[in-house]
Amino acid sequence: MKILIAITGASGLQYGKRLAEVLKKQKHDVKIVVSNAAKAVAEYEKVKLPNADYEEGDFSCPYVSGSNPPDAVIVAPCSLKTLGQIANGISSNIITRSAEVALKEKKKLILLVRETPLSLIAIENMRKIVLAGGIVMPACPGFYHKPKKVEDVIDFVVARVLDHLGIKHNLMKRWKE
Repeated sequence: MKILIAITGASGLQYGKRLAEVLKKQKHDVKIVVSNAAKAVAEYEKVKLPNADYEEGDFSCPYVSGSNPPDAVIVAPCSLKTLGQIANGISSNIITRSAEVALKEKKKLILLVRETPLSLIAIENMRKIVLAGGIVMPACPGFYHKPKKVEDVIDFVVARVLDHLGIKHNLMKRWKE
């Protein structure tokens, strides 16, 4: 699959980082864009981000055109700012534009929202995304797989993203396994 992973400025950068690791290991064509806000959060939280293939303002990315859409765009984590821009058709950078392309070309768009609690505005924006054909996936790990370390919790959420992409994995035990 051709997949664009966008890492935006919300806490939870580890989700996008781990997703990129797993997809690249499985030999998918993964491109990464890291927002400027994500870089600031990474510095504050001391998270080493994966190398970006594109800067957020670099419209040379092929996925900003409907003539060359990716199979999937995943925003992980997805800040509420990015959620709001995508939900309201504001294509100010390649993250929001490639998300719009995914929606209009009926490709997978998964927004891994990392925020709590949620305002009515955020909920309405999520509603718009779902009505437009996207998937809103709050980063809400389960605990029935009995995680022993933080990485197990991260893998649970990443596994759910992979499930929605139709990609096989063994990152977690499933319910009742």
